[in-house]
Parts: sequence; C-alpha cells; structure tokens
Amino acid sequence: MSVEPTILGTDSAAPAPKGRGTGWLARDAGIIFGSFVILFMVVIAVTAPWLGTKDPAEINPTLRNRTPGYAQTIRQDDGSTRTFTYRMGTDSLGRDIYSRVVYGARISLIIGATIAVGLVIGLISGYIRWLDAIVMRLMDGLMAIPAILLAIALVSLFRAGLLSVIVAIVVPEVPRVVRLVRAIVLSVRAEPYVEAAICAGTSTPALLARHILPNTIPALIVQGTFICASAILIEAILSFLGIGIPPETPTWGNIMAEGRGLFRLYPHNIFFPGICLALTVLAVNVLGDGLRDRLDPKLARRV
Repeated sequence: MSVEPTILGTDSAAPAPKGRGTGWLARDAGIIFGSFVILFMVVIAVTAPWLGTKDPAEINPTLRNRTPGYAQTIRQDDGSTRTFTYRMGTDSLGRDIYSRVVYGARISLIIGATIAVGLVIGLISGYIRWLDAIVMRLMDGLMAIPAILLAIALVSLFRAGLLSVIVAIVVPEVPRVVRLVRAIVLSVRAEPYVEAAICAGTSTPALLARHILPNTIPALIVQGTFICASAILIEAILSFLGIGIPPETPTWGNIMAEGRGLFRLYPHNIFFPGICLALTVLAVNVLGDGLRDRLDPKLARRV
C-alpha cells in the first residue's frame, strides 16, 4: 500500500521573518533618541545668541524669583507697549533663566568634546614603543586618583575660569581614552598590512592617519560617549560646588548652584537646568549603548 505524500497548504500563515518591518526601529531606538537629543542641544548651543531672549548676565532686582510664564509689559520710547514673557522665570538676581540655560548649553558641550586630547596621546603612545612606557606610567598614576578629587585639586591650583575647568576635567578623563586607543593601536600595529606599509616606506603620520586611526574610531566613539557624559557631570559638580566656572558665566551647574538656597520656594531655578543636564547625559549614555550594540557583533541585538 502506497502512502500519498502530504502536501502542506499554502494558506497557512507563515511567521514573518525577524528583523523586518519595525525591527530596525526597536533595534536602533537608543541611537535615534540619543542622536536627536544631542543634535538638538548642539543646535541650541550654536544658535544661543538668536534663541536667547535677553542677556544672560543682565541683573534686574525688581524681577527677582519670578515664576515661569511671568509677563512684563514694557513701554517703548514711541509710547507703545511690549509684553515680554519669562518662559522659565527669573533667579534671585532677576536674570532670565531661559537665556542662561540656552547659553549654558555651550559650555557643557564644549567640556564634553575635550576628550579628543586622549585620542592623539593614545595613538602616539601605542605606536612609538620607547614613549609608551613613559606615557602609560603617567596615565597609571593619574588613574590611581579619583576623577572628581583630582579635578577639585587641579581647579584649586589655578584661577577659576573655563580653561582651568577644561584642564581639570581633561586630565582625569584622558587616561581612560589613552589606554583604550593604545590597546587598539598595539593590536593593529601587528597586522600584515601595517607591516607592509612600514616596509614600503610610509611615513609615521601617514601610517597613523590611513591605517591605524580608522580602526580606532568605532571603539573610540562608544567609549567617547560615556566619557563625554562623565565630563559634563564633573563640570556641573565643580560649578555646583562653587569652584568651577565663575558665576557670571552661565552653565547648568552654576544655575543650579545659585538656585539651591531657595529650592523649596522657587524650584524652577534648579528644575529647568537640571532637566537639560539629565536629558543630555541620558542621551549620551543611550547613544553609547546603541553604538556599542551596533558596532560590536558579539553584542549586536537581533530583533
């Protein structure tokens, strides 16, 4: 007796293949969110002179601690009136918090972008063998000191200002970038194509730029996002403690430091810069997680 083969019907619903449809959105949601927020903050920082409604350092004692949305009617020279709205209220000196928050984005993002110093040191240290021992012993010594304590000590040695804060933040953070880049450079340097370029007489700057630097970019982007977030937080901590950038220069940390004494009565003095700081750091960290999952095949998510 012969058995007829069973033919599966074509009307049965087959499962949809994974990774299609909205899968890319779920997989790259962190990258999309982080990139959007960071791009938004960069646009705010660049266009601060146009987005800011008033001079961030302008003091008006008659408008102290106004709540968000407070409107002031100003009479013009020609007899007409103009209504000005303080979107985020004013601080204890009558300064416009909205303008100070907008201008404060500039300083915070500049601080976060200073990690590029570690890239250069790591490239040179990993490629030039005799210099590697000297540089890495110095980096080990810096990493033995907690970053925030080292930053406070460095700020205390110099006069308060943007340059001293940048130095105080870069010095503790650079060793992490240097060690990462150095490890990649040491592994790439042993590759056959690099040895072939050396035998062909390629100069050291050209070798670093063409063959070694491109291999460090993916790992550096991931690590750089986390260090950028850490640098922004350290600047805010230093400004909050009153040993960072002078109070007349608006930063998110400065704004929160000046408003902490009246936080119970006027929470808006801390709320708005705090939200911007938290959102920026969150976006940078989420972007770093997303890039790590994207660039590292071992950690890649399969949706």
